[in-house]
Amino acid sequence: MPVFEYVAKKTSGERVVGQLAGHSTQSVVSELESKSLVPVSVREQTGVSEKGVRVSIRAMSTFYRQLGELLHSGVPILRALQLLARSKSNPKLGAVVGRIAEDVADGEGLAESMSKHPRTFPTIHIAMVRAGERGGFLEEVLKRLSMFLHRQAELRSTILSSMIYPIVLVVVGTIVVVSVMIIFVPKFRSMLEGIGTLPLPTRIVMGASDLLTEHGWVVLVAAAVLAGFVLWARQQREFREWASRQSLRLWIIGPLISSTAVARFCRILGTLLANGIPMLQAMTISKEATGNAVMIEAIETATRSVQSGETLAEPLAASGLFEEDVIEVIRIGESANNLEEVLVSIAETIESRVDRLLSTAVRLLEPLLLLLLGATLLFIILALVVPLVLLSAQAGG
Repeated sequence: MPVFEYVAKKTSGERVVGQLAGHSTQSVVSELESKSLVPVSVREQTGVSEKGVRVSIRAMSTFYRQLGELLHSGVPILRALQLLARSKSNPKLGAVVGRIAEDVADGEGLAESMSKHPRTFPTIHIAMVRAGERGGFLEEVLKRLSMFLHRQAELRSTILSSMIYPIVLVVVGTIVVVSVMIIFVPKFRSMLEGIGTLPLPTRIVMGASDLLTEHGWVVLVAAAVLAGFVLWARQQREFREWASRQSLRLWIIGPLISSTAVARFCRILGTLLANGIPMLQAMTISKEATGNAVMIEAIETATRSVQSGETLAEPLAASGLFEEDVIEVIRIGESANNLEEVLVSIAETIESRVDRLLSTAVRLLEPLLLLLLGATLLFIILALVVPLVLLSAQAGG
């Protein structure tokens, strides 16, 4: 029997929240009325936790766009939330929106209600909505937030789609090499028994084959331990900072990571400033949203400098992550008092540059992976064939 969550009111006006099991919504409503309770909302449990659920960026973008359009059309916010809560395209998000609607019906603000569901609504979203509520431009904030998330989703989609083919090449190449080592290499062992001392490449191939065929479980355990260590290390700040610094030194990949982090920081900070968030608060929020430990450290330094009365451009320039032309544009934006517009413009420019860098990296990566796979297979073949040729030559001599 399904369990329903309900919100009801006593005759005295006191709000009551609880759960009841029932065959349908109507049966729960009838049971509440029999207890002299007036049902406000009755909803079947969907497995949504009190802290909300994780929702895709595109789904959140659609939610903010639809909410903004409803408000622009004159629909009251409570009615708009109730309509979106009935959405069939994303029931879990609908359940969270339904809870927000209940809180708004009780007199809470939209941002305050959203803050109760941190898994669904990040700090940056809540801060922008709160600024929109206080400033009386919530519709504009929702529109900007929807566009911000849409562009973020597009950039992520571009990166992921560009990496699909290289990942397929790596997976297929690994399967081919492992299959050769397990199936074909052992068949050559009896043929090579007549040779006294095998060449070093042959010994390497034979040793790798023996490791996979006779001690495959050791390889699997070692891989599992390594994966567990990496997952643990990623939770350590020192390791994240070290990995971030090392990744920035990689050829092609380093500039790509750096440009992506700068673009994300500029877009987030510019969007927050454009929606009335104070500079220090905006920098604190954008710090964690960049997703790069080195960038986080640079923003922390810049925040302290701005707090002491300095400009934003100088500490960013000292970090070494921002190119000179970007720093110069930020200086101009600070002088002209239109920093929010400048930052968003910088983000758009860098995102276009990231697209070009990504295309170049993928074009270079594909032939490199094919060459690596071909060289590996050629090494295995030569390691097995050359001793047989030498043995044949010795027998013929």
